[in-house]
Amino acid sequence: MASTVSNKIKALLAKKAIDFENDSFKIILMASGFAFDEDAHESYADVSTFELSSGNGYTQNDKTLSGVTVTEDDANNRCSVTWDNVVWTASGGAIGPTPGAIIFDDTVTTPTADPIVGYIDFGGEQTQADGGSATIANVEVRLS
Repeated sequence: MASTVSNKIKALLAKKAIDFENDSFKIILMASGFAFDEDAHESYADVSTFELSSGNGYTQNDKTLSGVTVTEDDANNRCSVTWDNVVWTASGGAIGPTPGAIIFDDTVTTPTADPIVGYIDFGGEQTQADGGSATIANVEVRLS
């Protein structure tokens, strides 16, 4: 899985508006055909209409990330922000297809409400069959 950081989050970090260790972050699954634009997709409002519909074990804008770790990586000249694995259990039908997931800061309200941190690209459309668990392991964004 590849992740892309939004340009908005870079600016908000420079303005000290983001606090990875104390803010609340959410993750959402995107509907089939979604393509992330790191320039234009600045906030949850910019992508909410492209979020996967609620149903079959998935609820829109409902999954809060936990267990954040911020790691300076001098060997690779970057900073990694990671969270615990997230899981959705398909019930009553399949979850998906989905091409990826958006992470956004649910705490920040100004200058941009709910700014997008980044996008996790699954490398193709993924569907979780009824009864199975859709898991995103090693949730991470890299700031370089």
